[in-house]
Amino acid sequence: TIPFVGATATGNENKHFGYIFGASSYKENSKYVPTTLKEVIITSVTSIGDLAFYECSSLKSINIPASVTSIGERAFSECSSLKSINIPTSVINIDEYAFLGCSSLVIYCEASSKRSGWNSNWNYVDWNSNSPVYLGINENTYKEENGLQYVIQDGNAILTRYVGNETTTEITSTIQMNGKTYNVTSIGEWAFRDCSSLEKIIIPNSVESIGYGAFSGCSSLESITIPFVGATATGNENKHFGYIFGASSSNDNSYYVPTTLKEVIITSVTSIGERAFYSCYSLESITIPNSVTSIGERAFYDCDSLESIVIPNSVTSIGDSAFHGCSSLSVVTIDKESNLQSIEETAFFECSSLESIVIPTSVTSIGYRAFAYCSSLTIYCEASSRQSGWDNDWNRDWNERPVYWKGQWHYDEYGNPVPNE
Repeated sequence: TIPFVGATATGNENKHFGYIFGASSYKENSKYVPTTLKEVIITSVTSIGDLAFYECSSLKSINIPASVTSIGERAFSECSSLKSINIPTSVINIDEYAFLGCSSLVIYCEASSKRSGWNSNWNYVDWNSNSPVYLGINENTYKEENGLQYVIQDGNAILTRYVGNETTTEITSTIQMNGKTYNVTSIGEWAFRDCSSLEKIIIPNSVESIGYGAFSGCSSLESITIPFVGATATGNENKHFGYIFGASSSNDNSYYVPTTLKEVIITSVTSIGERAFYSCYSLESITIPNSVTSIGERAFYDCDSLESIVIPNSVTSIGDSAFHGCSSLSVVTIDKESNLQSIEETAFFECSSLESIVIPTSVTSIGYRAFAYCSSLTIYCEASSRQSGWDNDWNRDWNERPVYWKGQWHYDEYGNPVPNE
């Protein structure tokens, strides 16, 4: 806890933080400030000078007092471990690139709008463009609980940053603040960025939007429970799973979704959009809720570690190439009371490990080569013959798959379909 930064409260030289540790200039801050130091509380000063905390990369918390009116150029530049910072209303001027390189930072401002004296690049952080900023935040609208930071905006709670180090985190659907209850409806951009210890996260159905890159850098994540796939529950853009990990399009899913992630549980959504899990190579288990009515085109394309999938009875359509190339998929369970009506062309193309599938009588349409190159597959149909809406080549490759019609097969004692003797 210090009253000012550097040598003196009022001098013009040696204003860098590392001075008191032996650094002759701001360039040596990183060499002299001890890496064990995580928190700095400043109590009495009117300005934080240019490059004051330059490359103090171990610091996680810096408190700016209400006496500060100006923050200098690159004052906190390259403070890459800094998770959050509060800007009091007293701050009139912030120079350019004040937070350059603060790749983990969320900024909370007591002011309700950007001040005219704040440089246009005041929160620029280079590769991530700008650090997330929340305006109009004070002790009545900000809360930290179980390592989760929230702000209240428009009558709802936004989860802005996780600063804990637990391996498992479950977000509650509501929080209490000043005697009031607020629904947690949003997770902000980069909220869990670089939380490398996190292995499991559970997100409640109250959440309606998840910001870009919210889970970027969660390199140990193994399981995630989410209400929907992509940015929002109802939007038409950014519906791919990788969006919340920093992927700008579905083509980048494989580069951004952590390879440690094996399980995805979806809890509340009406559709799995086109290319939602496109090329999510590492996923082994994906749970589709009973609210889903459609699975979009190429939704699980090339999810080649996916081992089994349950199609709930709410699903009426499976889109083109929905499971194309899911080479480890051995079990597809379609509910006996299914409302499934259409299986589009190449839906299960090259699912080479798929051993059996039961097609219910509700299916009136099957597209071209829906089961082509499923080299291990036996097909059991509840219908007694091919329906008029089934393409002539619905199960064709070099050799058609074995098909058993109604009366030619039955369920064994374990509930598995088997041919009659």
